[in-house]
Amino acid sequence: MKLSEMTVKNYIDLLASDAGAPGGGSASALTGAQGMALCAMVCALSVGKKKYAEHEELLQATRKRSEKLSKELLQVMDEDTEAFNRVSAVFSMPRETEEQKAQRAAALQEALKKCTVAPLKAMELMEEGIRLVNGIVGKSNASAASDLGCAALNLKAGMEGAWYNVRINLSGIKDEAFVQENQQKAEKLREVYPLVDSILERMEELL
Repeated sequence: MKLSEMTVKNYIDLLASDAGAPGGGSASALTGAQGMALCAMVCALSVGKKKYAEHEELLQATRKRSEKLSKELLQVMDEDTEAFNRVSAVFSMPRETEEQKAQRAAALQEALKKCTVAPLKAMELMEEGIRLVNGIVGKSNASAASDLGCAALNLKAGMEGAWYNVRINLSGIKDEAFVQENQQKAEKLREVYPLVDSILERMEELL
């Protein structure tokens, strides 16, 4: 069963177990999915209201995109665990001969690269999500300001958690070009963090 199809209790129990996956990568993607769901909720509480009529088009578009990003992050949550399982499978490969050792080493490198893709994808989705949240600050239901603040916090936490997973996978990859390219991508995405601080400062004024 996919993680995204489990009950919350069953997922939490599995996360707390000694199973290697799901782990931090999947948990981070789920955190981001929650952030986008909260953003969609704030939009839903704002559309159709006279007070926010001038922002109706923006709110409708943000709601639609937020719902899509939330679903995509749930997919990444499953992809992250699947990628980790591929890494784990490598360790059961035989390594009695030099040829087997070489095949195992190559398989591990390929698996680690794939394991880097999922959290980096999650970061990209959440970076967009933070910009969506920022776009409706002051243009959405003020009564849901706390929810919008929680959306921003979830997205930043999810991004940083995904960044940790990118880093730990890159540390085992020997392809220097791959490491440099993906590390730069991740670090560039993290430049959105000051925007979260700005969102939270404006939330304080609405609370």
